[in-house]
Amino acid sequence: MRLLFIGDVIGRAGRAAIAEHVPVLRQKLGLDFVVANGENAAGGFGLTENIAQDFLNAGVDCVTLGNHSFDQREALVFIERAPHVLRPVNYPPGTPGRGSWLYETKAGARVLVVSVLGRVFMDAMDDPFAAVERELSACPLGQAADAIILDLHAEASSEKQALANLADGRVSMAVGTHTHVPTADWRILPHGTAFQSDAGMTGDYDSVIGMDKDEPIRRFIRKTPGSRFEPADGPATLCGLFVETGADGLAKRVEPVRVGGLLAQALPA
Repeated sequence: MRLLFIGDVIGRAGRAAIAEHVPVLRQKLGLDFVVANGENAAGGFGLTENIAQDFLNAGVDCVTLGNHSFDQREALVFIERAPHVLRPVNYPPGTPGRGSWLYETKAGARVLVVSVLGRVFMDAMDDPFAAVERELSACPLGQAADAIILDLHAEASSEKQALANLADGRVSMAVGTHTHVPTADWRILPHGTAFQSDAGMTGDYDSVIGMDKDEPIRRFIRKTPGSRFEPADGPATLCGLFVETGADGLAKRVEPVRVGGLLAQALPA
């Protein structure tokens, strides 16, 4: 199976990159399933139902979220009727929505997607390690699922690496999100799980992690509140991770994807 995970989509520029590139990538790479992290898609903060539908129309199969899951208040309502949108699984019990879902591809393969939120330098959510263990025990790779994709939405690379190694051999790919900068450590872990500490963002890299530069710079210098952060609106680079799995659901090939915008381009052959 061929899988693509797309890093945090930032604002209008990131959404335009999804609309432009995902249909082409699906065809060119023969993709079976596409996941995109969309928690910054609506003006840099959260996700709306219309934007989620635009992602689906472009060829995204699942949209994951993170610490900005409910910045758009409408998400508290529409997420209940949207199994294609996942908030982190370790939100407290009773939180609207779901943190994992078993999808079926057009070819009939079963793909489990799990979103989890780290705790280091983040909000104090439920234990991400226990949450991942619970989800993987309930839906084992090779038995209940043909492929498993784990979105590690966390600030600390150490926490993402620890979670990925906990899941090594039990998921097809474990991909970090949230820090908006693509890391150079994509690889297959010893027991067959593809991993990257951060897939990077899908947004304008002439920015401060996707935001127009002036206000972040001003806040670093002045240390006072100012205007609202606004997403940078130049040409976006779509950043992600491509994984091809074997019959056992584990990775046999992993390569970065970077298309458009400012970053050096990378596309699997």
